[in-house]
Amino acid sequence: MVFTAVACVTAIASAMVAAPASAVELPTLGGPTVLASGLFLPLSLGIGSGGTAYVSQNALGVLTKVSPDGANSVVASASPGDELGAVSVRKGTVYYATNTQDHTASALYAMRAGAVPTRLADLYGYENTANPDQINSYGFVDLPQSCLDQFDPAAPTGPASYTGIVDTHPYASLPLKDAVYIADAGANAILKVGYDGTVSTAAVLPASDPIVVTPEIAAGVGFPACTAGFGYRFEPVPTDVEQGGDGWLYVTSLPGGPEDASLGARGAVYRVNPATGEVRFVAGGFVGATDLAVSQSTGVIAVTELFGGPKGTGQVSVFHPTRSERVLRIPVTSPSAIELAGNSVYVTTNSFVADATGAPQPIGKVVKLSVRLGDD
Repeated sequence: MVFTAVACVTAIASAMVAAPASAVELPTLGGPTVLASGLFLPLSLGIGSGGTAYVSQNALGVLTKVSPDGANSVVASASPGDELGAVSVRKGTVYYATNTQDHTASALYAMRAGAVPTRLADLYGYENTANPDQINSYGFVDLPQSCLDQFDPAAPTGPASYTGIVDTHPYASLPLKDAVYIADAGANAILKVGYDGTVSTAAVLPASDPIVVTPEIAAGVGFPACTAGFGYRFEPVPTDVEQGGDGWLYVTSLPGGPEDASLGARGAVYRVNPATGEVRFVAGGFVGATDLAVSQSTGVIAVTELFGGPKGTGQVSVFHPTRSERVLRIPVTSPSAIELAGNSVYVTTNSFVADATGAPQPIGKVVKLSVRLGDD
């Protein structure tokens, strides 16, 4: 089941299209319609004119075009073994990014319909030079020297504390009038790529609030026992960037470390002033926040939680920034990407459903929810 009930589908669509007030006109639902299935890790999605969807199959390194009638074809691919993601569409041009598995190379591409993709920017080259999140400090806070001496920097746990390292993993893109904005999950920053290929930093996400390490956490991770009772700051991991009606950028962030709920629901939504780089916290309490959609007219936000819900199998949370509570928590199986286009909502589902060995299965889907208000 893509959704547990038709009512769940209606809830997402109506919340995104209708105003957040209590008395709103109920929409007429068309769908849900499964546009594509059998996808392997469909983690990124962009919608073009006429409802054509472009979805990444990240681990396969391919970009799949899905027509409104369900016909699909591979229209771009990364080098063998590389990942492809960060898909978006603007005025007939599709944008996507590729990166190597060791995160030592990444690039942003632009592709017009029927044309060969061209490389727009070297994202890793900028990260290697600028390393925007080197201003952040991660790891343990105020450990005594006697405990610091017990750390082996070469161990899998890494050093006790560190500043931002050179890393790249472009996860989402947003083409606007002035530039393409990139949520780089490795750089822990929002990058701005001019259409001339110039790369700059739009904003750096803050380090997470410290998590108090328990004896159980220390033992499970491999930290020295002396770390119990001290705080540890994880890296922020931006996973999507969208523009709101207020002109600010809205960003989902994974919390670093375990992305499930084992250390709590630590995913968050931030808003970023693209002119100044100011970052403000919007909402927290998400589990596996991999994508968001923002209604330009109502300000309502929908967040895909890959590991959300009471069973950790996924949900979409819908809320308004002015309200402290969630408007809706909707069970959806392993949702990873969501886009709002006109009066339609597109969601990728079954994106990371593990088999008996823990490996993801090629059962991902692109689902369209059509909504009509009144005589529209």
